[in-house]
Amino acid sequence: MYIIVTGAAGFIGANIVKALNLRGETNIIAVDNLTKADKFKNLTDCEITDYLDKKEFLALLQDGAFDGDVAAIFHEGACSDTMETDGRYMMENNYRYTISLFDFCQAEGAQFLYASSASVYGAGSVFEEKREHEGPLNVYGYSKFLFDQYLRRKWGRLTAQVAGFRYFNVYGPREQHKGRMASVAFHFFNQYRAEGKVKLFEGCDGYANGEQRRDFISIEDVVKVNMFFLENPEVSGIFNVGTGRSQTFNDVAVATVNSCRRAQGEQALTLAEMHSQGVIEYVAFPEALKGKYQSFTQADVSSLCKTGYSEPFLTVEQGVERYVEELIRRAG
Repeated sequence: MYIIVTGAAGFIGANIVKALNLRGETNIIAVDNLTKADKFKNLTDCEITDYLDKKEFLALLQDGAFDGDVAAIFHEGACSDTMETDGRYMMENNYRYTISLFDFCQAEGAQFLYASSASVYGAGSVFEEKREHEGPLNVYGYSKFLFDQYLRRKWGRLTAQVAGFRYFNVYGPREQHKGRMASVAFHFFNQYRAEGKVKLFEGCDGYANGEQRRDFISIEDVVKVNMFFLENPEVSGIFNVGTGRSQTFNDVAVATVNSCRRAQGEQALTLAEMHSQGVIEYVAFPEALKGKYQSFTQADVSSLCKTGYSEPFLTVEQGVERYVEELIRRAG
């Protein structure tokens, strides 16, 4: 039986493939679109059975090539660019694609673990998996929201596990191909190494410079949640995947800079010291993001905890330090 991972060469997908390998799973079909070929590097230390382009995969799926041969699908493949304005592409790539895989898994009795997004909450201040708190600000968030709604209409007729994960701000190894959509920790690391300083947005929505708050979660914790649900096929639902606590962008900047300094044998600096020494610089908030930006997120993880998941989540300070160590190692 195969385990299929879509978006397998991407950030979360590749980390899931690696985690499956560490569990002894190698009968994995990796599905992705390698138009941006550099993503292949995420899979060079992974063991898979086959790689399929997304279009080829969908054609084979519809032709019955995988009937009776799939134990689970991790569906991480999507366009995650929150600035994408082509709504037709977003709906086809994110919404319709997900429905096709959901229908297949229900017909086959296979586990379906898919990526939703915290973007479904939009500018709201309550991050609980309920319709009244949802209102996406962009078409990416809407594409994720729409499938969650589709799934809710199917709850009473499920034939196999379906679990949707509303990822909050994920950071960690194997995201280097994402460009401007990579995490702020990744950008801060590269800025500091190149220029000796990091750049943050000025304040907005009533927040001071760099004090906008997000629920930043390490990819290590995201993978643990996915593996937990693989091991517990009786658990279905839509779940927030965050730490349950918000931290500021300043926190991420301080953690990144001090992790770099620690690796160089230098003393840690406080936020105030970074300001005074010009290590932190604030830049104007982009006009294109106004009205489309979440200045505060904090996952309500009570639904996740009720499933029996009890692993502690890394703080920004813990997770970023581990991430920076890995970035330095990979940089040689």
